[in-house]
Parts: sequence; structure tokens; C-alpha cells
Amino acid sequence: MSAHPTSFPTGRPGPGAPGAGARGALARLYRRDLAGYPPTARRWSCLAIVVLTTVVLYYMLYVQYAVATSIITHFGMTYRSFVWVSVVGNAVGAFASLLAGLADRWGRANMVVYGLLAASALVCFGLPNAGGATAYLVLFALVSFVEGVVLVATPALIRDFSPQLGRATAMGYWTMGPVVGSLVVTMVTSHTLDGSSWQDELRYSAIAGFAVFAVALVALRELAPAVRDQVMVSLRDRALVEARARGVEPTASRRGEWRRVLRADVVGSALAVALFLLLYYAAVGNFVVYFSTTFGYDEQRANALANWYWAANAIALVAVGVLSDRLRVRKPFMVVGALGSIAFTAVFASRATHPATGYSTFAWLFVGIGVFSGIAYGPWMAGFTETVERRDPAATAAGLAVWGWTVRVVVAVSTAFIPVLVTSVTPLVEHGAQVAAASRTAAPALAIVEQHPRLFAELDRYPAGKAPAALTAQAVAQVGPDDLAVVARARPQLAVLDAYGAKVREASADGPGQWRDWWWICVGGQVLFLPFVWAMAGRWRPKRAREDAEAHERAVAEELAALAAARE
Repeated sequence: MSAHPTSFPTGRPGPGAPGAGARGALARLYRRDLAGYPPTARRWSCLAIVVLTTVVLYYMLYVQYAVATSIITHFGMTYRSFVWVSVVGNAVGAFASLLAGLADRWGRANMVVYGLLAASALVCFGLPNAGGATAYLVLFALVSFVEGVVLVATPALIRDFSPQLGRATAMGYWTMGPVVGSLVVTMVTSHTLDGSSWQDELRYSAIAGFAVFAVALVALRELAPAVRDQVMVSLRDRALVEARARGVEPTASRRGEWRRVLRADVVGSALAVALFLLLYYAAVGNFVVYFSTTFGYDEQRANALANWYWAANAIALVAVGVLSDRLRVRKPFMVVGALGSIAFTAVFASRATHPATGYSTFAWLFVGIGVFSGIAYGPWMAGFTETVERRDPAATAAGLAVWGWTVRVVVAVSTAFIPVLVTSVTPLVEHGAQVAAASRTAAPALAIVEQHPRLFAELDRYPAGKAPAALTAQAVAQVGPDDLAVVARARPQLAVLDAYGAKVREASADGPGQWRDWWWICVGGQVLFLPFVWAMAGRWRPKRAREDAEAHERAVAEELAALAAARE
């Protein structure tokens, strides 16, 4: 391997250049370029920091969904208002992703490091102290803006530090970020919600964010543009990549990058995976609501159930990444993963209208969905970056911005659409617990009222204690003073049942079928993913992939020999 060059291709002073030492340690907090490809240990440390950053960022973003019912109650929101918090946040995140497409020009590591600091501050000091629902929405939109930027910058860094023959493994680890973030949310909340508030849960996530920021601030680096703007198939390419980078002006190669990535293979693949992930979005935002309103689970039990999904998915992402890199193909894994996910999601959808379905059945279904979706998604992330590289390796951030924008727009639209299709959610979330509590408290009074419906219908026409004397005497004679007192004490609960009971009962009856329809839409999104696999870069057969790699190695050797001869 060749030694690192002594000067940066961007014109910044190298380690031995005049003035380099004058900036000292302070410059390292914003000058993060590496002039050459780093040794293995340093490369993996940067990859680990990026993955850890992604985990805690999604922990902070997703924790609100795990305590959704508490937030709705605290701010007196309607369920639709809470949904619009998510819709607006994802819409803001979508356009932040486009902004992050400029990361090829501005650098990626600083976006990640200082974005993490901003998100941690907002989640620690802003959201828990929001003065009302509107303030909460604005603050969450700011958190989502940061997430949209980091959503693009972090996979771009993963791509930079992982040659194609190790890309699926690295992307598998990165993709664990949102998944493990979700797993951390459910594990922490399922063990701490008994003794903490929703504000505490948000602060726990922010503390984790500050801790990772401290590490990233001093240790996270990125490749100089002239190095990262090339395709690197394997680590054997390092000498050639660094040799090409000497004296290269990367600005010219990045002109018109948007035009080069706005192509059918890039845009179509991004839309396909966004639709494939419809169930994942619903799992993050609606599993607690779904299982609480349809199966009567509390927040802790619903979060504990989701752990099976996240844990299985995380394991599959890494395992299949290693296998995909070893076989040097992506597409077969995408197809197998999609077909398996379709099958398990279809069974899950069919269980929505079976209220007797047990916890263990859902747990095993989630394991199946998590494993197969991981088999599809990890190789897809690797294949997508390779598809962008096929168009232009210098446009990596622009290509990932297209993906990030597409994903966030689909999330926003699907989130807004769920209450339209699943109309039962609103009355169940807003009044379900209230009606259930009133039903329990007023049960003795209800039994009395049901024995004398006409009498109590007549009494309800008057305020308490204002009924005519004759009607009151009739009530005492028919019901008795003790039972009449029981009904009088339960008047507030009976009023709740009168106002919301019918709506809640209707929603309870309609809800399972409506959720089943949405889960089938998620199955449809997974089906639509399949045709776009053929549009992506990469081989289907490991033998052909090996032949491509061998041909590439011969070409690299020939080019290095030619460069050596030219220097002589």
C-alpha cells in the first residue's frame, strides 16, 4: 500500500505543510478530511461511530411514538393532531434530505457531528418543556430536519469507508441504526415506564445523544473529496485510488451531479424501497396504538412485543450482509427477502380480525418479518449505492438525497393516510380508555338503568336534583332510594358513556377490519418492490460476480504498472 500523500487535493494543508500545526487540536473539530484511505482499525472506528450516531439519533426520533398516548393526554391533543406532528416532521425531513445532498460539497462528518448535538439539545431541553401542542410540533419538526440531514450524510460516510466487496456488511451495520434505535426505545420504555414520565423517556435518549456526540466530535473523520469520488471495489484498490487522487480537483467532477442521478434506476429503486418499508413505518409509529386499541395491550406490553421484530431484523441485517459480500451478489437476497416478508406480512394481516391471537403468535410473525425484511434491505442499501456509483461515484450524496427525500415523503403520506383509512383509531385513542374506565365504575348503575330505561330517560331530561317532585317520587317508588343514589353518583360516568360509548363500540367493531386493510396495503408495497430489483446494478450469479472482480483486479494492476512506468 502506498503512503498517504503529504497534501490534500482540496488545497488544504497536509500534515507536513506550513501552517498545519498552527491550527492545532481546535482545527480537528471542523477540519475532518483524511487525505488517504485510512488503515483498517481507523476505518472501522469511523464506521462504528457513524453506526452508533445513527442508533442514538433514531432512538431520539422514535421514542415519542413509544409514549404516544401519554403525549396525547398531556397536551390534550386529538389523535389526528398527533399524527400531523409526524406528518409535518417527515415532510420537513424530506426537504432536509435534499439539502444534505450538498454534503458532497460541504462535507459529511460535520453534518453528522453537529447535527447530533442539535438533536440532543432539542430532545433534552426543548420537547419535554414544550408549552403546548403547537410548540411541540415545531420542535419535533426541527428534530426531524436534523434527522433528514443525517439520514443522507451517515450512509454516505458508510459508503466512503466501505469498498464494494464489503459494502453489504457495512450497510447492514448502518441499517441497524434505525432498527437498533427502535429496539433501544422499546427495551428502555418497557423497563422504565412504570416509574418515569414521557419527558424522562425523551431525556434518557438525549443523554445518550450527548455521550455519542462527545466521541464523534474528536474521532469522526471523512475522506477527502478526491479520494471518495472514486469507485473502490476492494481494499486492493487503495494504492490506485490514492494515486489518482493526487492533483485532482474534485469540484469539476461534482458539477451536474443531480442531473446524473435523477434517472429511472436511481429514482425507481428509491421509490420501490420506500413502499417496501410501509410496514416498518407503521411499526415505528402505530404498533403501540394498534395493539392497545385492537388487542388491549398497554404501552409496555406493545413495546415488548415489537422487540421481537427489531431484534430479528438487526441480526438478519448483519448476517446477510456478510453472506452477500462473500457471494458478491445482492439481487438474489433482495428477491428472497421480499418474498419471505410478503408471506409473513400476509399472515400478520390476516390475524388482525382474530382477537384471540396470542402474544407468542405475533412474536413469531415479527421474527419472520424482521428476518426476511433484513435479508432484503441490507443488500438493497449496498446495491443502491453501487447503482448510484454506476451513474457517478462523485454524486453519492445526491443519490442518497433522492432516496432520503423519497422515503420521507412516503412516510409523511402514509402517516397522514392511516387515520383516513383506519377511522376507528381516533375515537379509540381519544376516548377508548375513558369509556372503559367509565364502564367499570358505572357498571352497578348501568344495571339499574337498564332495568328502568324509560324512567331514567325521563330523569335525564332534567339537571341533577331538578326533576319535578312527582317524577322523583315515582323514581323512589320504582327503584328505591339506595339504587337511585347509586345512579346519581355515577352520573359523570354515565354522561361519558352517553357521549362516547356508541362511537367507541362502533370503532372497536370496525377497527380490526380497517387495520387488516392497511396491513394488506403494506403487503402490496412489498410486492411492488420486486420488479425494481432488476433495474439495479449488480449480478445475479456469484460466478459472474467473481469474474467481474477478477477482471477488475487485472485492470487495477495494469493501471498501477502504467503509473509506475510513467513515474520512472
